[in-house]
Amino acid sequence: MDATYRKGPAVWAMLALAGVLLLLSLPMIVGGGYLVLLGGSWYFLLAGLAILSAAVLMWRRSPSGVWLYAATVLATLAWSLWEIDQKGWLPIWQVDLLARMGVLWGLLAVALLLLPALYRHRGHRPGWGARLPGLIALALPSLALLWLLQDRHVDIDSPAQARVAEGASSPDMNDQTSMDWPAYGGDASARRFSEASQITPDNAARLSEAWTFNTGDTPHSDATPYAFQNTPLKVGNSVYVCTQSNQVFALDPGNGEQQWHFDPQVDPDALEHVFSAACRSLAYHETDDPTTQCPRRLLMGTMDGRLMALNAEDGSQCTDFGQQGTVDLYEFMDPQAPGYLSNTSGPTVVNDSVIVGHQVTDNQRRDGPSGAVRSYHALTGEWQWTWDAVWTTPDQQPEPGEVYPRGTPNVWAAITADEALGLVYLPTGNPTNDQYGGDRSPEEDAFTASLVAVEADSGDVAWKFTTVIHDLWDYDLGAQPALIDFPTEEGPRAAVVQATKYGQVFVFDRETGEPLRSIEERAVPQGAIEGDWTSPVQPFSPDMPNFGSLPGQEVERLTGAHTWGTTPLDHLYCRIEFQRMRYEGMFTPPTLEEGGMLQFPGILGGINWGSASFDPTRQLMIVNNNRMPSQVVLYPREEADDMDDIAPIGAQDASYIDQQAQPMLGAPVAAERGAWLSPLDMPCTAPPWGFLSATDLNSGEIVWSRPLGTSMDQGPLGIPSRLKMTVGAPTSGGPLATQGGMTFIGAAMDDYLRGFDSATGELIWEQRLPAGGQANPMTYVHQGRQYVVIAAGGSFQSETTLGDSVIAYALPE
Repeated sequence: MDATYRKGPAVWAMLALAGVLLLLSLPMIVGGGYLVLLGGSWYFLLAGLAILSAAVLMWRRSPSGVWLYAATVLATLAWSLWEIDQKGWLPIWQVDLLARMGVLWGLLAVALLLLPALYRHRGHRPGWGARLPGLIALALPSLALLWLLQDRHVDIDSPAQARVAEGASSPDMNDQTSMDWPAYGGDASARRFSEASQITPDNAARLSEAWTFNTGDTPHSDATPYAFQNTPLKVGNSVYVCTQSNQVFALDPGNGEQQWHFDPQVDPDALEHVFSAACRSLAYHETDDPTTQCPRRLLMGTMDGRLMALNAEDGSQCTDFGQQGTVDLYEFMDPQAPGYLSNTSGPTVVNDSVIVGHQVTDNQRRDGPSGAVRSYHALTGEWQWTWDAVWTTPDQQPEPGEVYPRGTPNVWAAITADEALGLVYLPTGNPTNDQYGGDRSPEEDAFTASLVAVEADSGDVAWKFTTVIHDLWDYDLGAQPALIDFPTEEGPRAAVVQATKYGQVFVFDRETGEPLRSIEERAVPQGAIEGDWTSPVQPFSPDMPNFGSLPGQEVERLTGAHTWGTTPLDHLYCRIEFQRMRYEGMFTPPTLEEGGMLQFPGILGGINWGSASFDPTRQLMIVNNNRMPSQVVLYPREEADDMDDIAPIGAQDASYIDQQAQPMLGAPVAAERGAWLSPLDMPCTAPPWGFLSATDLNSGEIVWSRPLGTSMDQGPLGIPSRLKMTVGAPTSGGPLATQGGMTFIGAAMDDYLRGFDSATGELIWEQRLPAGGQANPMTYVHQGRQYVVIAAGGSFQSETTLGDSVIAYALPE
């Protein structure tokens, strides 16, 4: 046979490549055509046709097919750069470009390497230079990947940088022998700041593991959404840890050895009926009263509705509190299922009172448990008052057999109190059905997603501010209010700062509620479903940065150019979904339209329960935020009732994580909602998805901002990439700032704890964790040595590695 027609291995490989391109082109043509009909980009249709033509030519062993495909790839490069430019060259835009080009460029490299075989097949004798394009095409992505594996730090050109740098020096650290962390947010102010200063940017790189403790608390079933979100307390000679099932451990601060252990035997069914099984914190109370059984006690809310008091010395129950050490939080509540009402953020102590709110599992039924917040005496457990949006007599309880008003806005986030002013600050959530509000009372709307200041001794409302008017987006307040001295032109003012899921940061006078930064109402999209309504305006805080999306003064609006995929096909899928969904910017109302609604910022924020840290020395607010949209689909009641796995928790042995959609009984619709993901289980928007930023409190300007987290433990179909490439991962958790000038944070969906220079944002230190770090770290000084501690146990909802470790780091002795 003539050599011209022989098919060697390289030619067969080219034919196989042509088949791959054919398979790639067909869905691009069909899907791209549909996208055009939806009003989207023409790229996928045109590129699909070009790739199909190239595949046919390659099948015919024509070199022109390779060159046509090369031209298509170069056109894709130009189109991708144009779209990236339209978005404003976002941080780590290179990752966006690599994903857009990766598959196509890799196939081009193969085609160019095989090209000489096509020329030989046609009787030509190409030299070694013919292989050069293929080698270059192969090398470029590899070089780009190596570059992207370097740490990415985004500098902000801000006048505040010079001021922060001038004040960045640390005080003398030699007189620190003992320093505690007695509350969830560090102290009663909830600033998440410690005056410990031994660890600095100059020596933090030398941090190493000091001790590790394993709790042994692991999920009892696949339906238990464990989240080890605990921030330990350190008081005196003990570190106190609370696990997902409310087991409490006292540890030696110097070596992590167990001092005592208490297990409340939480109802396993309760752990299956919650969004997250978590114990973010305990509360600590100390008294000089000689008559009390436990002068030093820990107070804990459990996942099955109990408030418990433990002796901080030995872990025994304080039997003079409530009924043998326990107050029944289900009293006057009728939770309808174990765990429907649960305490995840821990109680708050103010003077001799303990204030407790609770989580109510989202979107189950309109007549769910009340959102009532209650105050008890910290020594006796005696009820003192109840605050509720509808219950108007805080000094009275319901009659026996009755319950507090059902379905009212709850307070699941951590509560803050100012003992000097006698005020308690409640960050409220929503009534029990999040995505439908047509049946809410005016009183419920008035206190939904609001910061409410109540009198600590009576529960009477002193002032309140509603952050979202008639919230239909689950933008409840998850961040703990922080008490700081806020700089103003007249001097420091005692302020409370409230961060929100939709990225706005509000600053108020603690006593009066007067805004210390301007608040303006802006018009927002309209058009609720039948029976519901939307507010024509929503409040914004223009003098503070927006943290609902890309950190900055302006609110980011998504376009088709923001979509993304790890291959052209999942990118096309996301592009089609974007065109199908209703999206008119922030506060687009939920809809019954087939594609649902694109919600950005997403349901998880923005800023969530991890809250912000406040460095008073450098006058910085340091906060992490998510940049992840959600997809919300509503189903008419008659359609929802025919769905499988939609029974509310407690019915038919239903667990929360097994629900196909959230039933929202009592509403005319049900809701399916979650992160907007591709079929490969990757976000449909290009990274970054998470940031860490510092804001100058004097000017409201961002001092520095950087994507937080890598792709190390993420990847398509949930398969970790093991590429330590900065992508700005979604975060769950928050930061810790210190007088030494360091900011420590886990939070990102990779298993690392990191330390940054608070003044510059430079990454100083990072340590691989055995599981996800979805918890706020804390720090203390014990016997003259500073420790940084994090619970590394991961989170089911964040899909990070689960574990049971508590790890302390310190400088070498």
